[in-house]
Amino acid sequence: CYTGQPLDTLKVRMQIKPTIYTTILEAAQKTIQEEGMHALWKGSVPTALGMAAENAMAFGLNETLKRAFPSDNSSSVGYGQHDKPELFRPFWMGLVTGLASAVVLLPSEVIKAKTQAVVGNDHSSSLDIYRKMLREQGWKSLFVGFDAQLMRDGPFYAVFFGGYELFCYTFRTHVPQMPQEMNYFLSGGLAGMLGWTVAMPFDVPKTNIQSRWDTKVVGSYFLEMGRIVRERGVLGLYNGLWPTLVRAFPANAALFLGVEMGKKFFDDFLWNI
Repeated sequence: CYTGQPLDTLKVRMQIKPTIYTTILEAAQKTIQEEGMHALWKGSVPTALGMAAENAMAFGLNETLKRAFPSDNSSSVGYGQHDKPELFRPFWMGLVTGLASAVVLLPSEVIKAKTQAVVGNDHSSSLDIYRKMLREQGWKSLFVGFDAQLMRDGPFYAVFFGGYELFCYTFRTHVPQMPQEMNYFLSGGLAGMLGWTVAMPFDVPKTNIQSRWDTKVVGSYFLEMGRIVRERGVLGLYNGLWPTLVRAFPANAALFLGVEMGKKFFDDFLWNI
């Protein structure tokens, strides 16, 4: 979380002010020169809290769905363990997972985006932003861009979990000598990159909505997407893609490896005690 936070901050700034922060290096240079190195970690606290809740919901719900709707061609229910994954099944389970995860992640995402959008001599912390949100807009401010969060997280998790299953199967089939742990690591990293590539056009409007103070809980998303396309062109929906991909591979490779190893530990040892 904290290791990848600087890249997330750069991504957000490239998405909301692409004419000022045009590249990763320029965004990093301007941020450090104007605000200091610590500015790269803006929004770390809500990010950490949000990721904990998001991953608990995402992996817990996805595993529950796998057990509730087992594959016809395998008795295994672990990630990437099917003899041959069904094409549609992991994607629809990922979609449902993403929609549920969006609900628990939303408040922290709003606080994080507004904190990362603060530039210059304004040293407002995430707690300051949170208090200002409640003071000016009440509790509904924590759910600004609800439709935008659903639009991003649904497609992302569909490709994230579905892609992971397919990558695992591909490596097992075509590189059978690959250690299982390496398969988890590579498949997780590639699934993260693929998921973010698909979700980025939905993420840019979401970030712009949640970083501002004049948007609504529901109803701003498609208007914002249209504005971005008119002003920046279709490629404007991919602002911030590169720092996201740089962060996505190691973060998600380690995430899936940790989940798989943790699940194996619980299945092999704790549940058998």
